Amino acid sequence: MGGTGSRGWLLRLVIAFSFAQAAVSMARPAVSYRALALGADERAIGVIAGVYALLPLFAAVPLGRRTDHGRCAPLLPAGVVLIAAGCALSGTANSLAAMAAWSGVMGLGHLCFVIGAQSIVARQSAPAEQDRDFGHFTIGASLGQLIGPIAAGLLVSGHEGAMARTSALALVVSAGVAAVSFTSLWRIEHRAPTKASPERTKVPVHRILRTRGVPAGIFISLAVLSTTDILTAYLPVVGEHRGIAPATIGILLSLRAAATIACRLVMTPMLRLVGRRALLTVTCLLAALLCAGVSLPVPVWGLAVILAALGFCLGVGQPLSMTTVVRAAPAEARSTALALRLTGNRLGQVAAPASAGLVAGVVGTAAPFVMLGGLLLVAAGLGLRRERAAGDVVAPSAGGGGSRPSSCRADDART
Repeated sequence: MGGTGSRGWLLRLVIAFSFAQAAVSMARPAVSYRALALGADERAIGVIAGVYALLPLFAAVPLGRRTDHGRCAPLLPAGVVLIAAGCALSGTANSLAAMAAWSGVMGLGHLCFVIGAQSIVARQSAPAEQDRDFGHFTIGASLGQLIGPIAAGLLVSGHEGAMARTSALALVVSAGVAAVSFTSLWRIEHRAPTKASPERTKVPVHRILRTRGVPAGIFISLAVLSTTDILTAYLPVVGEHRGIAPATIGILLSLRAAATIACRLVMTPMLRLVGRRALLTVTCLLAALLCAGVSLPVPVWGLAVILAALGFCLGVGQPLSMTTVVRAAPAEARSTALALRLTGNRLGQVAAPASAGLVAGVVGTAAPFVMLGGLLLVAAGLGLRRERAAGDVVAPSAGGGGSRPSSCRADDART
């Protein structure tokens, strides 16, 4: 574990992830706008957003198994290639079915990149530095989510008859943005010698899922990511109904991402001040209330305030859920456990947009945000339970390094 040495690998990983995530964050609203231009309704938008997560839903665990017993770095360029291909081909597709298919390819590429990158962080960070390193890693995602929607909003024109062409342009440009990630994909994974273990056995998935703290961590991550995903896919639809220009929607989405970056920059002192359980529970609870507030017919400035506060609250769940899963899982199955967490994320990305599409089609475009509020309320409740469970298993499952048997706060104070 190379937690205390040169941190250039983490910086390069954050840069690469920023461009890969920027491409995806640029493409997702552009896909929604292009689908609208091709005649899609709310239900079709939900289906296309769900297909983005469908292929990854089946691929996550096999990729995690492979990464547990091999190198992580090869997944990064493979992911970039698939992201770029999905973006570019979505821009040239002329049917909703084709757009859904290429959206799935884009999602598979994103999954490959994230599994490889998260596994590298877990493998190369010392236990006391995991909260910090995962927090810095997710800043890359937030930077991409900050830049991508603004770029999409600037490129996509809401003028009559222009949206089909300009949304296609935004998708092709997003493919180029993804390709820039290649410039940072060098010397990220340490080639540290490992102990030979030819008879390593695979830890059964059911054993990982039964590990105390893992299921709740997966659900919290699912709730937070589903919220971010539906905001990205459905805020353009809300904007169309309320007469908000695409460029303004892009700024609002990027404001949410900027607030998430701000949260992750100050997360370590927040952990020291209030502790992990209180921080996770309170932020999920506030996010639930703010998410429901998106459904209110507030002016644009009010929507901006709500989204900024929501983005700050959503910044906590992802990095802390990564650390929780890594600490709770058996040492020989950490990548698989992270892949299971991503499987939960993708399951949410399939079910939540499809459910949102049905709810929006029946009740209205604001209703999915009320549904997300309920999801985050459950996550807030699980945050209370999760920390007690995770604290019980840190010592036996952290694997190496002599982790202390006390609760996670001992590590919090050092990150």
